[in-house]
Amino acid sequence: MGEHEWFSNLICEERAYLAGQELSSFIAAVTELYGSEQAMLSEKDWLEELELMDNPPSSSKRHWRAVTIAASVRLAGRLSKGRLDPVTC
Repeated sequence: MGEHEWFSNLICEERAYLAGQELSSFIAAVTELYGSEQAMLSEKDWLEELELMDNPPSSSKRHWRAVTIAASVRLAGRLSKGRLDPVTC
């Protein structure tokens, strides 16, 4: 494996790791606040928003946050239509 290929693989691994962290944190928060049904829908939203981006986010957490914000907008729209309140314990 050449140095360029190794470096490319390293960047891909870092992006996948950061994407996984961002998605996991988002889904955990949605699950805690609105339950597992909304979390499943939000996970789908997050992945769809990722696909809609013109360029995949770089390896910066700040750029992955843009995907989460877009998915959050979808969640907010769903919640406002259904008038769902956060889950209370």
